[in-house]
Amino acid sequence: MKRITYAMTLAFLLGSSVVASAGALVARVSLSTQTMEVLRYGEVIHTWPISSARKGYSTPMGTWRPKRIHKMWHSRTYDMSPMPFAVFYDRGWAIHGTSAVGRLGSPASHGCVRLETANAEIFYNLVREIGAGNTRVIVEN
Repeated sequence: MKRITYAMTLAFLLGSSVVASAGALVARVSLSTQTMEVLRYGEVIHTWPISSARKGYSTPMGTWRPKRIHKMWHSRTYDMSPMPFAVFYDRGWAIHGTSAVGRLGSPASHGCVRLETANAEIFYNLVREIGAGNTRVIVEN
């Protein structure tokens, strides 16, 4: 039996399809606050600092389903840089772990959404558990 949350019940009663259209798992990335909220069935379960694109680069805005995930990926574009627990959502852009944790909370990447590696692992495992088809990545200002 599926777990029914307060948010799901409220969305149903109000006739809202927000939870259903967004997916069972949502990563909502805010470029202005440099944070990522993770929602499971409409409830925020994590809020983490991120680093998005620094000056001269861009993090695309929009809504996607993850295209592929890799426990470890190395960037073919940026000197084989490690991208642990990578969840690719748009072409070469991904949510992934970083060792540059001192930069989290401010723009610092070539365009990907960076998380502390332990948090990237949590998100990666949630995507694996819930499925890419039931996951949405939303990047907004």
